[in-house]
Amino acid sequence: MQELPELELYRALLAERFSGAAITALEFHEDLINEVAMELQQDVVGKSVWFVERRAELIVFHLDNGKRLIFRLSDEASIYVGSSNETLEREASIYIRFDERFLALHGVTAADIELMSVKELESIMKNRGIDPLDKRLSLAKFMERYAKKRSSIKTALVDQSLLAGIGPVYSDEILFEAGLRPDRKTAELSHEEWESLYSALNHIVRDSISHGGVRELPLFAGDGISGLYRERLAVHELEGQTCKRCGGTIKKSSVAGRKCYSCPDCQK
Repeated sequence: MQELPELELYRALLAERFSGAAITALEFHEDLINEVAMELQQDVVGKSVWFVERRAELIVFHLDNGKRLIFRLSDEASIYVGSSNETLEREASIYIRFDERFLALHGVTAADIELMSVKELESIMKNRGIDPLDKRLSLAKFMERYAKKRSSIKTALVDQSLLAGIGPVYSDEILFEAGLRPDRKTAELSHEEWESLYSALNHIVRDSISHGGVRELPLFAGDGISGLYRERLAVHELEGQTCKRCGGTIKKSSVAGRKCYSCPDCQK
């Protein structure tokens, strides 16, 4: 699963480039062509994209026939928005073409793109946690979501049924900013520590979006921002390096089978 900052960057780009545009072609790599793919081609070609939304880890095109065209992007997947006269160095798995532009989806399967009704989409979302960018996520609601959780904070932060879009990279960074060890239990946290965690969540998510996230693949020709947040990482995958806050040494550990990066000297 890709994490929220990158997905939000995709949503913003796709909304800017394709809102109001009509789909002129849907092309699958020959290895992906099957009856479902051919039916999807018939259903979406000629339809217009009203607007683009992100729902948890899903990118959603709202079409003018009331349907939702959704994309799931794994860690191995990537997107690229190009103009009709561009030629890509590597062949995409799926192309969605518009009059003068195209959206290339790399590293996806036919099952990663799907047309569904509003009811079907909402049924999926029942199992997803609240979005960190949702204005309704107050400190009180944040604490309430974890009130019955008895796991480590690291495990809780990446639980998609509680909070959508946070994975290994940003959970490490959030816990570092909050000054909390990844193996601390949620039940142990004081009110002040919950405040620090909530503040860190809001800051890290928004700061990473404004600095292009950590994925360095360009999203369009001339893209000069994607991946710049990698230079701002404090602990993730920086084992053995010096902590920028206290001068200690960043360590790699495991919590409930998940890799964690933290500074044992200043995360308590």
